[in-house]
Amino acid sequence: MNQPIGGQPAMQPPPIVSRQAWEAAREQLLVKEKAQTRARDALAAERRRMPWMAVEKAYEFEGPDGKVSLLDLFEGRRQLIVYRAFFEPGVFGWPDHACRGCSMVADQVAHVAHLNARDTTLVFVSRAPQADIARLNARMGWEIPWYTLTDAFDADFGVDEWHGTNVFIRDGDRVFRTYFINSRGDEAMGGTWSYLDITPLGRQEVWEDSPEGYPQTPPYKWWNWHDNYAAEAAPDPKWVEVSDAGEATFKTPEN
Repeated sequence: MNQPIGGQPAMQPPPIVSRQAWEAAREQLLVKEKAQTRARDALAAERRRMPWMAVEKAYEFEGPDGKVSLLDLFEGRRQLIVYRAFFEPGVFGWPDHACRGCSMVADQVAHVAHLNARDTTLVFVSRAPQADIARLNARMGWEIPWYTLTDAFDADFGVDEWHGTNVFIRDGDRVFRTYFINSRGDEAMGGTWSYLDITPLGRQEVWEDSPEGYPQTPPYKWWNWHDNYAAEAAPDPKWVEVSDAGEATFKTPEN
């Protein structure tokens, strides 16, 4: 292992130890990892208390079926996450590919049905025409709703020159900006939990520290197969039994 390979410097590996010593080292590091998890939860709780900014301008996008508004992007749900992907003339990879970094983000996005089940819609937006977006999605196997920017939305929300993720919530027909992540913050995006943690309503589970009146349900119970949410209005009794056991473990002090 410490021999040069392919002209690379020799690796200097950490100590090789017994199983008992390895377990002890792992337990020592786990203390710090648990502290980081709790700190992340606390940060998400603070994020849910961020002030909201009213969106006053009427933005317009082009979708597969024609022109749509920012409100339309919600698809009737309460929360909206908008990732600005760079796919347009002048971007490296055009016209065959989107930006390599934005494409890595798209490759990591979990099935959007899980976000939808939490009243949340995820969309991508770019300057490319819809025909090119459809061609790209077919080539890459992406199923994320993807719209064409037609106005100053990207400039107004800090994503005209660099990628970024904006979060919105609606109250009826009124739309509010609630959070924004860019640069290395986007590295953590893609998973269902990471996306929900940047939304104003969070994961909407009872263990979360959320303001009074926010929607919350027991953890695990709402989980489903991504092709079964519409078919199953209430949790399956067998899944309730399984998830109760998981919730009991979740509530133990070490977790």
